[in-house]
Amino acid sequence: MTSDTVRPRTRAARPAGRVNEPRPALVEARFGGEPACVNRQSVALVREEWRVVDRWWTEEPVSRRYFDVVLESGQNAVVFHDDEHGRWFTQKA
Repeated sequence: MTSDTVRPRTRAARPAGRVNEPRPALVEARFGGEPACVNRQSVALVREEWRVVDRWWTEEPVSRRYFDVVLESGQNAVVFHDDEHGRWFTQKA
């Protein structure tokens, strides 16, 4: 190969991940457990809330409280509190 030859650029392969995988979130919750702030943005509206409790299909039990929220920026977000681990996460709405 001579110095005049240009190699085509290739992108590095990204490791395969799960679609819409939860990410840790910084959440300030109200007294009743509803999120007041998500990642330093105030929650303008809690549109929906639901629980997921499931143990039969996995070795790791699942106990989560989900919230579909609208942030002060107008962005929609889904956040949940993982009761098994005591942590908050966010997923794309």
